[in-house]
Amino acid sequence: MNHATVKNDYFWMAKAIQLAQKGRFTTSPNPRVGCVIIDENNQLLGQGYHIQAGTPHAEVHALKQAASARAEGAKRATAYVTLEPCSHFGRTPPCALALVKAQVSRVVIAMTDPNPNVCGKGISILQEAGIEVVSEVMAAEAAALNPGFIKRMLTGKPFVRVKLGISVDGKIALQNGVSQWITGPEARRDVQHYRAQSCVVLTGSGTVEADNPSLLVREKEAQFDDYPLEQIRQPARVVVDNKSRLERDFTLFNDGNVTLTATSVTHPDTATQQYLQLDEKDGKLDLHALMSALGDKQYNEVWVEAGPGLAGALLNEGLVDELICYQAPKLLGDKGISMVNLPAFTALNQSISLSLIENRQVGNDIKLIFRPSVAKTLG
Repeated sequence: MNHATVKNDYFWMAKAIQLAQKGRFTTSPNPRVGCVIIDENNQLLGQGYHIQAGTPHAEVHALKQAASARAEGAKRATAYVTLEPCSHFGRTPPCALALVKAQVSRVVIAMTDPNPNVCGKGISILQEAGIEVVSEVMAAEAAALNPGFIKRMLTGKPFVRVKLGISVDGKIALQNGVSQWITGPEARRDVQHYRAQSCVVLTGSGTVEADNPSLLVREKEAQFDDYPLEQIRQPARVVVDNKSRLERDFTLFNDGNVTLTATSVTHPDTATQQYLQLDEKDGKLDLHALMSALGDKQYNEVWVEAGPGLAGALLNEGLVDELICYQAPKLLGDKGISMVNLPAFTALNQSISLSLIENRQVGNDIKLIFRPSVAKTLG
């Protein structure tokens, strides 16, 4: 393959990745996918991205545009797709067969699909039809679109982000529990975007009792630039309440949106009260079992807004993929509530090691994204 072709492939794949990002908030439980189709003269024929599960995939949108652009549609064209075209009948027909039917001559794929129902099969369908297939073009960038989908396909568990709003001295609230607002409006808008892209917002019973939060996406605060659906896709809420002590009069149990209670107590499911019954571990809810249960429900990304107890337990159990701290230029003092509760370590090698992967200013606050050590994350 010559240099010009490689350069061209990267150019158009970058466009496909940009398109896929438009589905950031809406595709769950499906992956975010973009597709670009160009003709023999390197001119754009069609483009599209997956918007919502049960609706056409990215390739179908792009092929439809190509069919409108010229009589022969995508015949002899090249398709750029951020994820291997699906090969199985789900809620929609296989995209690999749609590309074959359209008689494209070449398909460039960023990465193979980790879904065992697809992995390699879509590529085989294309190749058996005589279509040239090139893969692993901007694979890392494509993988970054779908960390939750990829992790769930490989491990059965979702991708977990823990969010903390902290002071410079690592406190999340004053001694009396007051915490609104440590961070500024720009940081709070960023949090709304994370809620919107997540399948689940996870919290603990203590946070529900203290704050009575909704944990839903607030559209006015989120200020979406180009949201692809008429209505906001709200995440499910999951409350860790091991002994089911919470009364049912809190906001998140009565707003008409999905809330699950993770507990070890047996409960019958009803239209308004749903429970995830899980085993205990050392007298507390088994958080590994909780993540497996959320994976079984096809939840890709979990956003944690909780107190120091649950946040610390998730970190200590190695269940956190990213720790996101919004650090405000405030000092709350040594009597304030610490950001996480962890065991009393007696040696530094017992501590949880973090890698800083992002550091940027958000309004007047600093956004810090940490990735726990591999050993902890895989634990």
